[in-house]
Amino acid sequence: MGTQVNRCEQRRPRDDLPGSKNSALVAQHSVLCVALCAMLFAVSFHVEAQQAKKVPRIGYLSAAERATDTARAEGIRRALRELGYIEGQNIAFEYRYSDGKRDRNPQLAAELVRLKVDIILVTGGDPVIRAAKNATKTIPIVMIGAGIDPVEAGHVENLAHPGANVTGLTNLTSELGGKRLELLKEAVPKLAHVGVLYDTASPNDVLELKEVQTAASPLGLAVRSWEVRGAEGVEQVFAALNKERPDGLYVTGGPPMRANERRIVGFAIKKRLPSLYTRRESVDAGGLMYYGADLADSYRRVAYYVDRILKGAKPAELPVEQPKKFELIINLKTAKQIGLTIPPSVLARADRVIR
Repeated sequence: MGTQVNRCEQRRPRDDLPGSKNSALVAQHSVLCVALCAMLFAVSFHVEAQQAKKVPRIGYLSAAERATDTARAEGIRRALRELGYIEGQNIAFEYRYSDGKRDRNPQLAAELVRLKVDIILVTGGDPVIRAAKNATKTIPIVMIGAGIDPVEAGHVENLAHPGANVTGLTNLTSELGGKRLELLKEAVPKLAHVGVLYDTASPNDVLELKEVQTAASPLGLAVRSWEVRGAEGVEQVFAALNKERPDGLYVTGGPPMRANERRIVGFAIKKRLPSLYTRRESVDAGGLMYYGADLADSYRRVAYYVDRILKGAKPAELPVEQPKKFELIINLKTAKQIGLTIPPSVLARADRVIR
């Protein structure tokens, strides 16, 4: 038996002998192991690289129509580019517009939550902010110049310490009502009777109307307000204005006004009515005057919030900011169309004149 074993051992090929089959198999096995390890490393590296390059998605929820909101959306994209965020490369946007229809806000906010966006930017005042806040308690929400007091509305605990997932900008829109009416009076010295277009469903519009009414008497002005409710409501208001024939028009920024912006601007020009607006975009569309927050500066602050949150900051720890800069814009081209001469003292104070 021992001799047989020795013979078998003698017949067994030595693994370490050059040219043996086992030697070749071992070599092939080693090569395969090395190749497999290299492949697994490459796959792992690729997955990690993809995870490292995850593109953040920003939800953009607006109460306006896409066509009337273009300038604001582009202003924010431009501000983000200044910080290195380029749409389509290292940041993506999901846009949703309710077109002035409040009942759509909850549905659109829920869509953005289902898409698992990293941040929701909200513009359009209390109803749309409330819809976003009801849709999520975890996704950061950044207000884009909410006009109403966010503390009074219950969106944040206080301006310095928001306390939850909502932060951003408040533009003090309603608190500027008296100042705006004063500027309209200075631009139109003969002004006596002002028509105010507003939306009763907008808390911001209601507060602004009160500010305007309070400021009217000391300025020697009579104020009459008209509620606007959608497209049909605009036509009814136009008919009433034709009968009432005010000397000037004060247009708030509620959803119906934004949705019918060009029609309102066109009516004011046709009827040769000096008009003041709470939205800068309205003056770009042909309105006579705008006074409010410097929007370029506001957009830069929106980009600041996005940048901070994407880098790990919590909304609860980012104070809500009020505007630091205000601007007066006068559309001199429109003034000429309606036969109005703006006093030089008012033109000199304008931050921008459209000619």
